[in-house]
Amino acid sequence: MARIVLLARHGHHQEVGHVLSGRSAISLDLQGQTEAEALARLVVRRGVTRIVTSPRARTRETAAVVSARLALPVSVEEALDEVDFGTFTGRSFAALDDDPDWHRWNAERATARCPSGETMGEAVSRAVAFVAGCPHGVTLCVSHCDVIRGVVAHYVGLPLDRIFSLGCDPGSVTTLVLEGDGAHLSALNERGL
Repeated sequence: MARIVLLARHGHHQEVGHVLSGRSAISLDLQGQTEAEALARLVVRRGVTRIVTSPRARTRETAAVVSARLALPVSVEEALDEVDFGTFTGRSFAALDDDPDWHRWNAERATARCPSGETMGEAVSRAVAFVAGCPHGVTLCVSHCDVIRGVVAHYVGLPLDRIFSLGCDPGSVTTLVLEGDGAHLSALNERGL
């Protein structure tokens, strides 16, 4: 049996595109609930055998919608947590636009550290270690945009400085087929809406 990992981004919330929510407790908004339902419809026939989620409220809420549709339990996994953005967390993107550390972080994702937070490499390493250990079957991992992009970048050999070239919309799913120590990208940024 194959090892397939579906990397799903949580649904929309009111801060998407305005505030760097990071590890905040923000919940899905109505649009996000709709996206979670569409995600559930999208993956219902994919043979999901396991659902795992980041500990953030928005990912747990998204996973719960899929769980209800598939009648599968949800496990929380710290390795799928959002990047620890440190002092960037909770700041508006407009305010971050004047911060040289923010510009360095975005220009040098492979090496820069968020002030009082983690590097992209650290976040990707923990998520990749979890994904690599997924068992046979189809595992749905509900996580966050940068974490998903980072995992995909790892498996396709894309430098972390280039992750913005990978689409990862709210409520989307990206499919990896694991093969030995590697994986191939089967689908990127699929949406059910």
